[in-house]
Amino acid sequence: MVTFSLKKSYRLRDLQEIDFKDLWGDHGIFTTMWIFGKPFKILFFKNHLSNLLKSLKKYKINKKSINKDILKILKENLSIKKNYNHLLRVAINKNTISISLRKRFTPKLNFDLKLVNLKRERPEFKNLKYKKILSHLSKMDNTKSDIGLVFNKKLLETGTSNLLFIKNDKIFTPKKNYYEGVTYKFFKSRVKKIFKKEIKVKELKKFDEILLIGSGKGVTSVKTIRQINWKRKKLKHYKIFLKYYRSAVKNCKLYNYN
Repeated sequence: MVTFSLKKSYRLRDLQEIDFKDLWGDHGIFTTMWIFGKPFKILFFKNHLSNLLKSLKKYKINKKSINKDILKILKENLSIKKNYNHLLRVAINKNTISISLRKRFTPKLNFDLKLVNLKRERPEFKNLKYKKILSHLSKMDNTKSDIGLVFNKKLLETGTSNLLFIKNDKIFTPKKNYYEGVTYKFFKSRVKKIFKKEIKVKELKKFDEILLIGSGKGVTSVKTIRQINWKRKKLKHYKIFLKYYRSAVKNCKLYNYN
């Protein structure tokens, strides 16, 4: 079970604090960010906030001051005196803004991916329709495993992260039906070429490496997919991507509310 160090909800119209609602299953959008250090930094914060605001417009959740409202709530709830290593979640529906903090744990190298026949609703958005995914993740140790979402016998993403597949030093990602996260976009700007192709489950054994990339997992190398007897052959690109990621963490600026 996930333990939260902070859970707060506010009415969207006037920012009056109300009883906490996680908003899972609602019509709305969320983003999850890594907050770390003292005083704290939030990795890729502006990108997360920009993606969140763009998606809210698509979902017709409109309020002119919503950007300022989010910053105000964070300012009230985050402390420069605290040493963080947490995942900060901001979730919004037409009535409510909810924020939460939970401890961030580093995934291990003996990581297993469990394939599940499931596709997110409107997967191009980081929307709140996550209850089926959470029902699987709640039974797992997220430092050792995640679920791989399979639709029409094709692997799309995980319950928490984007996926990259490496074969003969070429990097592939699924063609469609998944959300391109902020961490994914960071790597896309760093590597020469990521090829889009249908990642068929029956062809997974051809890949040398499978990587998870996202706010919670950072860069994680899949060691096994036990259901199909897939095993990692290399760690070459994991090490390359980890170097890029650590550079981004090192160069991340102190958080400010402007």
